[in-house]
Amino acid sequence: GRKSPRWKSHSFSVFISNQMNVIPAEVSLVCVVKPDEFWDKKVTHFCFWKEKDRLGFEVILVSANKLTRYIEPCQLTDEFGGSLQYDHMDWVNKRLVFEKFTKESTSLLDELAVINENEKASQPDKASRPSDSNALPSFDPETVLQTGHELLSELQQRRFNGSEGGGGGGGTAWSPMDDELLAQPQVMKLLDSLREQYTKYQEVCRQRSKRSQLEEIQTKVMQVVNWLEGPGTEQLRTQWGIGDSIRASQALLLKHEEIESQHSEWFAVYVELNQQMAALLSAGDDEDLLELKALQQQLSDVCYRQASQLEFRQNVLQSAHDFHGTAQDLSQQLDGLLGMLCADVAPADGAAIQQTLKHLEEKLKSVEGALQSLREKGQVLLEQISNQSSWFYGKDMQIENKENIDHIHSIMEDMQLRKQRCEDMVDVRRLKMLQMVQLFKCEEDASQAVEWLGELLDALLKTHIRLGDDSQEAKVLLEKHRKFVDVAQSTYDYGRQLLQATVVLCQSLRCTTRSSGDTLPRLNRVWKQFTVTADERQHRLDMASTFHTAADRVCMPKKQENLCVFCMALLPVGKHRSDKLK
Repeated sequence: GRKSPRWKSHSFSVFISNQMNVIPAEVSLVCVVKPDEFWDKKVTHFCFWKEKDRLGFEVILVSANKLTRYIEPCQLTDEFGGSLQYDHMDWVNKRLVFEKFTKESTSLLDELAVINENEKASQPDKASRPSDSNALPSFDPETVLQTGHELLSELQQRRFNGSEGGGGGGGTAWSPMDDELLAQPQVMKLLDSLREQYTKYQEVCRQRSKRSQLEEIQTKVMQVVNWLEGPGTEQLRTQWGIGDSIRASQALLLKHEEIESQHSEWFAVYVELNQQMAALLSAGDDEDLLELKALQQQLSDVCYRQASQLEFRQNVLQSAHDFHGTAQDLSQQLDGLLGMLCADVAPADGAAIQQTLKHLEEKLKSVEGALQSLREKGQVLLEQISNQSSWFYGKDMQIENKENIDHIHSIMEDMQLRKQRCEDMVDVRRLKMLQMVQLFKCEEDASQAVEWLGELLDALLKTHIRLGDDSQEAKVLLEKHRKFVDVAQSTYDYGRQLLQATVVLCQSLRCTTRSSGDTLPRLNRVWKQFTVTADERQHRLDMASTFHTAADRVCMPKKQENLCVFCMALLPVGKHRSDKLK
């Protein structure tokens, strides 16, 4: 197959007919340039003149070297023998950019106008805002504006610097085409419209962002409020006890610390939200201030109320812990004091007894101080529990508080009774110790009486030997002897009384007497020796007094025999008796 010239002419006519839609109406002549090889084939049967009326312009077939007959050389490019500087690929690229910008900017303007109008229409009634109110444009406005500014800059550069331009043609200078000159105002108009709509859209976005931020804040606020008024309050509502011991109160404190730890996470969210709301309030619109302030107030009220309840519960538990700690310490002190009072004591002397009594007084004073501290801490705890019933989460706390109050009173009464029993036992022990002091004192004084009686006996034997030189002196010695014996008798009686007192004290103390086996026999032995010696002394002094009285009456020697008899009676029996008699 070779195709006939008639078929070629028909095909070309169809091609020309298809270009009618893109050829402007001002065109009156279309020159179809034929390559030189085309003329060599001598196929010249093209009847374009028949189509002139239908096409609206004349079509001629012309060779390249004859094109200047119809078109000025200054309007032809170099390949057609003209001087027009033109880069078709560069023009095509710029035309594509222009068409793309025109299409995108036009579409973007329509979308922005719709978005801005919808936003404006939905402002009065925020509750009925449609679900698509946050619709976004199909194109990025920043990118489209950037493309438009670059295109406008290029067009302006081609217009004012015709000798500089183009990129696709290897940097060859050329003049802008008419369509490029016409595109510049169109681009400028589109850019102005875009900037105007984009400014409005930016305000819409700002409003959307603020609205979204408000909705997010409101959601978080309600999350915090719902948790604090729900699970948070329920946690505190179930924790009303104070424990029945220091260990139980310590466990409640640990549980409360866990509850506080959970609350602290929500309080941290509250702090963050409060800062965000404060920032919005400082830069917010008037219509949003009331709603935001109400939201902030609601959040603050709930958080502060919950924090106050946590702090109050912490104080109650801490007071309960201190109360039970003091009660435990007092109980241990009472146990120690009771053990000390129940143990048998056998002090060695009065100093040990005084030390024991001092120790008892110190312990009793310490117990009294601990009991007073327990009363004060119990009173503080009772006041806190009473105040708790007035606001405790809307719950009737009378039953629970009655249990706690009864428990506190029970502990204080029990400690008071135990302390009273210990005081009674201390009184008994004090009396016993005083009796033991008296016992030791009686034993010591009884021993002293024995020593004194022994000293009197020694004095009687060693110093009381004179009988007097006359009747007068004998009478004086006799009187002194009677007084001396009276002193010894008093000492003996004092010792006997002391020993009898020791017997009574030992019976009272239920202990074996320690005096009857030693001191009493010594006392009786010394006293017996003293009475024998005193009687002998008394007898001799009586005889001496009688002798001196008789001697005074005897005036004559005939009485010497009777005198010698008296002398014999007065002198003690011994080997020197005869010498003394002489």
